Amino acid sequence: MKHTFFTILLIILIGIVNAQPPQGYYDNASGKYGIALQQALHDIIDNHNSVTYSALWTYFQDTDKKTNGKVWDMYSDIPGGTSPYEFTFIADQCGNYGGEGDCYNREHSWPKSWFGGEVFPMYTDLFHLVPTDGYVNNKRDNYPFGEVGSASWVSQNGSKLGSSVTPGYSGIVFEPRDEYKGDFARNYFYMATRYLNEDSGWPGSDMTTGSQFKTWAKNMLLLWAAQDPVSQKEIDRNNNVYVIQQNRNPYIDHPQFANAVWAPNAGLSDEVARIALQVYPNPASTDIKITLPTGFDQQNKVFAVYSSTGMVMDVPVTVSHDLAIMAFGNLPSGFYLVQLSTGGYNTVYQARVIKK
Repeated sequence: MKHTFFTILLIILIGIVNAQPPQGYYDNASGKYGIALQQALHDIIDNHNSVTYSALWTYFQDTDKKTNGKVWDMYSDIPGGTSPYEFTFIADQCGNYGGEGDCYNREHSWPKSWFGGEVFPMYTDLFHLVPTDGYVNNKRDNYPFGEVGSASWVSQNGSKLGSSVTPGYSGIVFEPRDEYKGDFARNYFYMATRYLNEDSGWPGSDMTTGSQFKTWAKNMLLLWAAQDPVSQKEIDRNNNVYVIQQNRNPYIDHPQFANAVWAPNAGLSDEVARIALQVYPNPASTDIKITLPTGFDQQNKVFAVYSSTGMVMDVPVTVSHDLAIMAFGNLPSGFYLVQLSTGGYNTVYQARVIKK
């Protein structure tokens, strides 16, 4: 009996070890930025084990399972709340559907039409394939992700379809819940990196040119990734997909890679503590107001505003007691990173702001 226990324990430990990146996995990316870093990461995660489309049903039971054993569907789940419905693996897979909650299917979160259809290995790459409500998946269709202004349809968990208010794009978009925006952003960072220079013939979309982002999409995805940091769900999923495909999502293992690739001049070192800065209104059309941290060092404060490309912007700021006002009115529409450093500069308060 004792021998059996230690045998089982050994098997579990081997599984845990196999789920982690090997020592030195990202060594070849060290010290690189911009396209050089993206290329290095591509070379690290390239040539993964491609799986079959039918096998996805089984793999989802490892990659997308809630703690209660149900399907982790980001189009129906309400983190910290009660989901309107839940799916049971296999029994509820689609199938036909007439409305929400009928069944779940296999969604290409990066729509397959964007890379040319049933083309391998993209067609079955688990880092962008997720189980979702079939009806909601159909509503999402091939529309880009984006920020919805006027919604034409809203799912039971609050996902939206409607006209975009994302700076730079005014078409129809699909907006997932805030708690899952970072998940989808990091899925997209993976796709743009895994298929870098392997996208000859990709039709692309309103959001992408081949495997690479259009400017408005890049800016939005960086914002989503910053506002919705890596969760334990993503970490576990990354480990489970690694066991299956033998490659990883670098932007889950090292979230700072996203800015280092697409906004290298706006990055901060890992040693700097980041704390959310309260900014309103956001989005803004003129001035923004910043609630200053309690007890912060009034004498040693530095404000900085970065564009989505990392350029430092000249923005007037006035400070009175616990409130700062920044004049955003003359800035072009887009996404900006507002940072406040104090004291020894080892703590940075920051916020992403949309300028309408």
